Amino acid sequence: MPTGAATWEVALLRLLEDVYTLARSGPRLHEDWAEDVLAVMQRSVADPRGWSGRDSETFKEGWEAGYPFHPFRALTAEDLRAGLRPITAGAAVELLASLAQEWFFEGSPVRSREDRAMVLADARTVLDRFGPDAAFWTSSDLARTCDAPDFLVRDLEGGHPFTDFMMDLGLIVVSADEVGVFWSFNAN
Repeated sequence: MPTGAATWEVALLRLLEDVYTLARSGPRLHEDWAEDVLAVMQRSVADPRGWSGRDSETFKEGWEAGYPFHPFRALTAEDLRAGLRPITAGAAVELLASLAQEWFFEGSPVRSREDRAMVLADARTVLDRFGPDAAFWTSSDLARTCDAPDFLVRDLEGGHPFTDFMMDLGLIVVSADEVGVFWSFNAN
């Protein structure tokens, strides 16, 4: 079943209501998907479907100060590709579900939550937007040795840093028409 705007919004809000998350989508305008991802990170493109995303108010101060990449460092397409590793669609669902939990203080991480099935269903709903041929990339260290790490077995941990926060963790989705950027930040 195709994902619609209302379904997307409900699932995205339930997953990423934490103040230190970001979820945005943008169009594929370049042959190099990394250029499109950078445009989303810089907020220079709008969601091609007009659907809502999640931009934490926490980052507003940086944007107003003239840093459109905030909370990300200024990056090049090469920087982005160097810090990301491909993962399978199943691993992407688990990773997106894991971004819904707190970094260190979650009393019930996704693997032990009573609503685990719902959290995973919401993650699938969000990613379904990009279609069955989407490619997935992550900054997680768990993907350095394997393209299908089990993100639900261990505590959430970071990887290649793209921000100045103590840790950050991201998921990039690339389809023929769109890109998605989903990020969580340890702001402690």
